[in-house]
Amino acid sequence: MLLTPELFRPLLMAQEHPAPVNLVFRGDMLLVRDPDLHPHLDLEAHALPEGTRFIPVGMLGERYFHATWVPHDSAEWPGHSFRKLRSLFGAIDDHLLAIAGRAFQIVEWARTHRFCGACGAPTQLVAGERCMRCTVCSHMAYPRISPAMMVLIQHGESLLLARHLNSPSGFFTALAGFLEAGESIEEAIHREVQEEVGLQVRDLRYFGSQPWPFPHSLMIAFTAQYAGGDIRVDASEIAEARWFGPHDPLPPIPPLGLSIAGHLINAHLPPSHQRRPASD
Repeated sequence: MLLTPELFRPLLMAQEHPAPVNLVFRGDMLLVRDPDLHPHLDLEAHALPEGTRFIPVGMLGERYFHATWVPHDSAEWPGHSFRKLRSLFGAIDDHLLAIAGRAFQIVEWARTHRFCGACGAPTQLVAGERCMRCTVCSHMAYPRISPAMMVLIQHGESLLLARHLNSPSGFFTALAGFLEAGESIEEAIHREVQEEVGLQVRDLRYFGSQPWPFPHSLMIAFTAQYAGGDIRVDASEIAEARWFGPHDPLPPIPPLGLSIAGHLINAHLPPSHQRRPASD
């Protein structure tokens, strides 16, 4: 599952380092070296556009990571290519991908907050904080984090799985949705379940959370017990939703090792259906 390594230490101030890992983004794509897909640009061999600035990300052991961005029309450097972060799952080290996901969120925040959203004046980094402050009106902007709930509904031995209309994978998965302003996670669960499938739930239990850099989400996963209602899908969001019991064929579901959804579902399948992580 995509999680920052335990030994990773985030940094707010740039470091002097003899061999930093230079992460370069173009929009939501990361520059990687061909053919090993290592996400690093050698600045002694390849120049970046004038005025490019790196934002500190953190340390993993003795490796210092910082990141920057280039314009959307920038060409690739010889021997390198830009790749979507999602396409790198399973292709590069999980810890490296998690740091790259964190770096993308930081870079996208820095890129989109170079000017004040209140008055339009230039901003500058605040010392000791991950914050941009306006040089004129002092408006402060922090990295955006969008909390989203995820809930797996249980009804006896059955699980409710849904296929979302705009899902690129076509997996059946748990219900999910973003929180609204002024809403608790629990309130969001009740609202989203009612809106998406027309059911009522009870006995919410926390399962776990996961940063999800597509582009800046925090997934917060729960289980819940069915409390009433018949399935009525919101056709604008849900293509199909069904109960799956222990003797039903399992539909395509998210794999282990990628998102918290796969782990949430797997943990509540009958033992005969559960999958083992590849590292086991």
